[in-house]
Amino acid sequence: MQLTLFQRDDCHLCDQAYEVLVAARVADLEVVWIDGDVALEARYGTRVPVLRRDDGGELDWPFDAVKVRAFVSLL
Repeated sequence: MQLTLFQRDDCHLCDQAYEVLVAARVADLEVVWIDGDVALEARYGTRVPVLRRDDGGELDWPFDAVKVRAFVSLL
């Protein structure tokens, strides 16, 4: 399953989210920087970091490794 982490530059919460995903042993992760993309900034600008599954399900911050594992197992 492909997961996508939407984040911004210079975002300490985004850095924390990435560390959580590493701790949760997320294997297939794509990181998308929303800065400079008008559509992504409009959708995620105040919500980042956001984790999205390939089925469109989204998990907003804050999350921990347990929440990530549960989110991934919902498919």
